[in-house]
Amino acid sequence: MTLDVHDLDRLLLVGAGVLLLAILAVRLSVRAGMPSLLVYLAIGLALGEAGLGFDFDDAEVALALGFGALVLILAEGGLTTPWPEMRPVLRIGVGLATIGVAVSVLVIALFAHYVLGLDWQLAVLLGAVLSPTDAAAVFSVLRRVPLPRRITGALEAESGLNDAPTIVLVTLVTAGGHSVTGFALDFVYQLSVGVAGGLAIGWLGAWMLRRSALPASGLYPLAVLSLCVLSYAAVAHVHASGFAAVYVAALVLGNADLPHRAATRSFAEGLAWLAQIGLFVMLGLLASPGRISLETVVLAVVVGVVLGVVARPLSVLASSSVQRVSLREGAFLSWAGLRGAVPIVFTTIPLAGAVDGAPQLFDIVFVLVVLDTLVTATTLPWASRVLGVARRQEPRDLEVEAAPLERVAADLLQVTISTQSRMHGVEVGELRLPPGTSVALVVRDGHTLVPDPRTVLRHGDDLLVVTPREEREAAEKRLRMVSLGGRLAQWLSTDPPA
Repeated sequence: MTLDVHDLDRLLLVGAGVLLLAILAVRLSVRAGMPSLLVYLAIGLALGEAGLGFDFDDAEVALALGFGALVLILAEGGLTTPWPEMRPVLRIGVGLATIGVAVSVLVIALFAHYVLGLDWQLAVLLGAVLSPTDAAAVFSVLRRVPLPRRITGALEAESGLNDAPTIVLVTLVTAGGHSVTGFALDFVYQLSVGVAGGLAIGWLGAWMLRRSALPASGLYPLAVLSLCVLSYAAVAHVHASGFAAVYVAALVLGNADLPHRAATRSFAEGLAWLAQIGLFVMLGLLASPGRISLETVVLAVVVGVVLGVVARPLSVLASSSVQRVSLREGAFLSWAGLRGAVPIVFTTIPLAGAVDGAPQLFDIVFVLVVLDTLVTATTLPWASRVLGVARRQEPRDLEVEAAPLERVAADLLQVTISTQSRMHGVEVGELRLPPGTSVALVVRDGHTLVPDPRTVLRHGDDLLVVTPREEREAAEKRLRMVSLGGRLAQWLSTDPPA
């Protein structure tokens, strides 16, 4: 097949139009309270054989593109996850990604074999592809729900880590021919080499970038993303888990003291959105609505109920053995196991491997993901309130934005004093900010002034606060304390609301 200039023009026209439509759909889906990934799937279905007639049924191409998109999505997840917030819940996150996946696979496989009558290979594949949560769905949906960092951190850690063991399992089961011992050794090898490779490339990359003076700031985001992709490709080249490598490397790079970190994270976020849009549209194109029968829908509903009511709660219960969670937190973790594109992408592995029954497996998983997303994602705010885990929304008394000052390892905070803030009437000297932190500038009524310790703050003021990076958290905490308690904050509660 040859591609001339006119074909390229048409391809760019359709691609740009679909991308713009998908970007606009994000805003509409948020207003309607519907997950945007469903809109992307709908766009793919509308373009496919049941809509405009674009024919796309190449499972191998879909698998390659899907893996590429997952690499970018996992890289963004690692780059934007703060290690101090992830560290306290790392054990439960790892438990959910390993023990939880194993329990879920076992429950679904037993049900699919003994109740639904599927052969063991297809039953285990069904359990394997449905067990992992989706990083794109978790990162996009949970960040709009007011939850404690303990819960969101656990779910984000799980979604970033569980792709690696699952892809190993699906690949080995699809290939077949492994003994139990060989299966276990291959599994351990892939994960251990993946984690070690990600740590090594992430650490070496951070060391190199800290000592490199690149001629343009825009090169740093490209270098960081290249290192993430390199970690995936290098580890996958030695037949180990590239997904474990890319997430670990991104986590190391995202928490390293690198130049232009804010620009790197923004660039990674934009690429991750592009990858999500392309991934879901492609999976919508790959689906065949005419092949989905009533029996397929019924099977998807039944398996979904078992997954949500039995397999997922048992997974959380087993995983809590490595780090205790309360009953309310466990119930919410059970409900918030968001499935997205990952299960559908993983079904393209047996589809590309021509496994018997793979088309039926793809259809069941596709329908289940759509139904699960509709039910779970839209009810998460309600579930968080009913279970009592919803975090109380922070009062809009103080707005803080941060920008890095890379050359001096400091951050510049822009603080807006709202009409509800008790910082009104407080002198700059009474803020008692951490050592090395100072109010550099006050913007009032469109005019700037350099404050001294006796300068009185007013509603509507914008403050520019310079703080050493290691003191930023303490500085923000102190500013919020004064905003809530005024000059008496030091004698009142020492902690602002979560």
